[in-house]
Amino acid sequence: MRLVSDLKKSQEYYRDVLGCIVDDWGHAERDGMTIILQQPSAPDDVRPNAASKKRSDYPTDWEGPEFGWDTYIHVSWDDLDTLVEEIRGNGGKIEVEPFTGTHGGWEFKNTCIKDSDVYNIVLGSMREIRQ
Repeated sequence: MRLVSDLKKSQEYYRDVLGCIVDDWGHAERDGMTIILQQPSAPDDVRPNAASKKRSDYPTDWEGPEFGWDTYIHVSWDDLDTLVEEIRGNGGKIEVEPFTGTHGGWEFKNTCIKDSDVYNIVLGSMREIRQ
């Protein structure tokens, strides 16, 4: 569930920019992902996440994300770049361009999109590193 500053504006963004099917209840759905958009009681209730504290106890050398994640959506490796271009073409703001890295025996590719309330939507994919 996501509290948004302007329900109609957010419904339009999730429909027109992110390609979701959006209903009057506030459901925004695409490819198995559902986010429920709701108008808060007070404007101060719209609060994207801050960056999390770094941790040294992950199973790999990663210490955590560099920015706040409000939503993390797993997508297929081959679809990530296509989705980014679709969203960019629809007027979406790509906050962090796609980048790759490794964690242990896995390679990851992430990107970050900002919605109309500056929530960070991370699209990410992982695949096992082939030896």
